[in-house]
Amino acid sequence: MADTKKSRDKQARDTENRQREREIEESRERADETEPPRDGQDETRREEGEPSDSPRKCHRRGCDEPATFVVLERYQEETGHGAVEAEAFLCTEHTAEESPTNLDKAYADYVFRVEPLA
Repeated sequence: MADTKKSRDKQARDTENRQREREIEESRERADETEPPRDGQDETRREEGEPSDSPRKCHRRGCDEPATFVVLERYQEETGHGAVEAEAFLCTEHTAEESPTNLDKAYADYVFRVEPLA
């Protein structure tokens, strides 16, 4: 094919189509993979080497009480190009002391949530 604008456009479309087909095929191959757990109980958030059936400890330094609540705050990153999620597992006493700390970075999807652990 001659090197014309039409042939370059066709070549670019063909490349895009091949890429799209590869992405679809990869997506189909991954369809049977399981999603990671989203209930806040996944083992990756535990301390290294901590068994999954052991109770979590309070995040506050020097506190050895078991965690009874999880505190989540989602706020705008300082650069304004994305959200930041801060999550802390706290005992009852420290949860009562907790309050929103990043209200100056609040945006439409801002979240401050305290939930009991199961």
